[in-house]
Amino acid sequence: MSKTASEETSRLKKVKSILVTQSAPADAKSPYFDIEKKYNVKVDFRPFIEVQGIAFKDFRKQKIEILQHTAIIFTSRHAIDHFFRMCKEAKIEVPTDMKYFCITEQTANYLQKYIVIRKRKVFTGTKTALDLLEIIKKHKTEKFLFPCSNKRQKDLPDYMGTNDFQLTEAVMYETVSADLSDLEDVFYDVIAFFSPSGITSLFQNFPDFKQNNTRLAAFGPTTAQAVVDAGLIVDIQAPMPNAPSMTGALEHYIKQVNK
Repeated sequence: MSKTASEETSRLKKVKSILVTQSAPADAKSPYFDIEKKYNVKVDFRPFIEVQGIAFKDFRKQKIEILQHTAIIFTSRHAIDHFFRMCKEAKIEVPTDMKYFCITEQTANYLQKYIVIRKRKVFTGTKTALDLLEIIKKHKTEKFLFPCSNKRQKDLPDYMGTNDFQLTEAVMYETVSADLSDLEDVFYDVIAFFSPSGITSLFQNFPDFKQNNTRLAAFGPTTAQAVVDAGLIVDIQAPMPNAPSMTGALEHYIKQVNK
């Protein structure tokens, strides 16, 4: 739902509490904690979605032969965990010449939980799937396997499909709504969402949700569109030129309203 100028002004209200619909950061130096201290704002964390691995017998129904592939694309830690889980359950030993394409350096580092990286061919993007594509373009002859969720971003597989890359999508885990029943009577000034699945979870848990004075923050265009499609208002959007992260967008908004 788009805002008129008067509506936009009327929604610029002071922020005292924020709910981030993800797990709390493991890093004590997270910008979220800086916001909490700097602006005296309460920041809570609660994942609205959960990741569950699919059963090996269900994976087998996809008729995918892992060892027929020469490269694996990893876009998350979940993908790494469930890929190696499937290999273990299938009693497959991944060959040492397998190539790994990871969306970020952090994702690549997580591979160390399962393999000795210095002995393997690991290629790393910088931030997004499109960054990773620039690297993948140089390896067009590989047979790629893409471990993913039942709800995945379309950009990477769609690009590879239209450019004649050999890509197999392997659904190894699924995204489901978390049980949020204990939040029913809790109010937050701002709720920050990071995926359309978060909006789905909101209405599965609270079918009668009314936005009223709650400001909604959305990361990415697909999340923002999901907010709009649900008949709600996007008050804070990221990434933006002046706020490339969710924390940056939240801080920019708080500076504006907490005067």
